[in-house]
Amino acid sequence: MNQQDINNLNEKWKNLSTVEILHQSYKIFNDNVAFSSSLGFEDQILTHLIAKHNPKISIFTLDTGRLFPETYDLIDRTNARYGMNIRIFFPDAKQVEDMVNINGVNLFYESIENRKLCCGIRKSNPLNRALTGLDAWITGLRRSQSITRVNMQVVEWDEMHQMVKINPLINWTETEVQNFIKANNIPYNTLHDKGLPSIGCQPCTRAIDVGEDLRAGRWWWELPEQKECGLHKAR
Repeated sequence: MNQQDINNLNEKWKNLSTVEILHQSYKIFNDNVAFSSSLGFEDQILTHLIAKHNPKISIFTLDTGRLFPETYDLIDRTNARYGMNIRIFFPDAKQVEDMVNINGVNLFYESIENRKLCCGIRKSNPLNRALTGLDAWITGLRRSQSITRVNMQVVEWDEMHQMVKINPLINWTETEVQNFIKANNIPYNTLHDKGLPSIGCQPCTRAIDVGEDLRAGRWWWELPEQKECGLHKAR
């Protein structure tokens, strides 16, 4: 699929609902498309919609080995609610062991290079395995989440993974997300009620203050434009 194909899909899909985008995604890519869930509000909405309208779309998540206990609880509650088993991909144990023994357990606080190394081993490498054999992947990204995402489209060519990336919620607002979660009683991470709107690994996530960016609590010691783990390359 070339850039013109991507542009054509964005034009055709610009007025489609999220459910319709999911339907068209599976219609085009069949079993070669999967949803990568980070278990945030947005991802829980997509899991809800996939379970209800497009259950053939497979769902996976990444366990970095340093997640919050509340995140593991959410996985179990989500599986029980929708009668599914979200597939979990783990980092390579030897790579983690070597990294920690050379750089320390909390290496990510020392430098951006160390943080990206940790994200690469714990997140990017497992994602690469999860995406192997696929032609497209679905994410819960929204433009208003971060300054690194303001130019993202519903359909993009993911140069890093050489496949199509589909963002069905890209135009949703925070209010729309919250209203949908409440209206459908969708299970979510209880840490959201404690001031953590964006949740990743436990050592790299904190609660945010009133008025801060939604992702201000992720890698809070870095500048906003640097706050991507490598899963989603900023354009």
